[in-house]
Amino acid sequence: MLALTVITCIFAGCSGSSEPAAQQDAAPAESPSADSSGSSDASGKTYKVAFLPGDIANESQAYSAKQFEKFGPEYGFEVTILDGQGDAQVQAQTVSNCIAQGMDALFINPNDVNGIAPSLKEAKDAGLIVALFSSDLPTEFADFRHIFVGVNDNMAGETAGKAFMDHFPDGATIVEVGGQAGHDAQIKRHDGFDAAIKDSNIEVLGSQSASTWSTSDAMAITEDFIVKYGDQIQGVFCHWDNGATGVIGALKAAGMDDVYLIAVDGCRAGFDQVKSGEQSVTIMQNFSTMSKKTLEVVKAALEGQDYEAINYVPLDAVSIDNIDQFEYPEW
Repeated sequence: MLALTVITCIFAGCSGSSEPAAQQDAAPAESPSADSSGSSDASGKTYKVAFLPGDIANESQAYSAKQFEKFGPEYGFEVTILDGQGDAQVQAQTVSNCIAQGMDALFINPNDVNGIAPSLKEAKDAGLIVALFSSDLPTEFADFRHIFVGVNDNMAGETAGKAFMDHFPDGATIVEVGGQAGHDAQIKRHDGFDAAIKDSNIEVLGSQSASTWSTSDAMAITEDFIVKYGDQIQGVFCHWDNGATGVIGALKAAGMDDVYLIAVDGCRAGFDQVKSGEQSVTIMQNFSTMSKKTLEVVKAALEGQDYEAINYVPLDAVSIDNIDQFEYPEW
């Protein structure tokens, strides 16, 4: 009886094990991958990253933050937003917070490209992947970051200069309303513009940078220019579209309706102002494309893959003649 029982159990065990084994082999293929949840990549690895806008009150940076939060999970990123509040010291503290929180990477749009350099060196030395977003560090501090993704702001300034020369082939007198003083975009947009018009008949009566990227700052600067130069002002180069809104307000209040206005960004305000005829050209940068490119390159760096350190996103000069060729911006 004992022998019969053992033999029966052996055969029952063999026949019984075949189906469960097949089910076990199939289980991994049937279970959802980590990527399908949208919270991590196909390998199941989730990276902790942070976006450090200079000031979340700035519309382009607020929009970029939404893009990082939206697309981050597709790349296996858990994204935290740490606002620099338009203050260089506050932003330096946000970098320290990234180190303390054990972040794998940070993407930063600096308030002060020179002042933030020591903090970024500290982050890089701590093992974080450091990516500059939209604004880069000066050449002497380039070793303090791994990656830059953004537009060529020198080219934005050059494009504006060329547009003025094309519109005023015999020359003109204009003013420049600069972006936030010390910001990488402000510096490069000015330098590119200055280089483009250097040997032309375009004369810059005055150039003044804002304290922040605010519409009210741009309006106040333009009002001062109007008091000083009046009808001599034939054109205005403003470093950002929402600043151009302030420029338009100041010009309207002074009854100056025939001023050629160029600004940079390609945001909804810029498109609206070009459509209405109040702004002549908006030089467009695509922050959605820029955000996804940042995520892509940082992911490659974190996984030890080859990547490009410098990544430029193309610009477009948008006027009333070609505006219908472009998708209306979301921000």
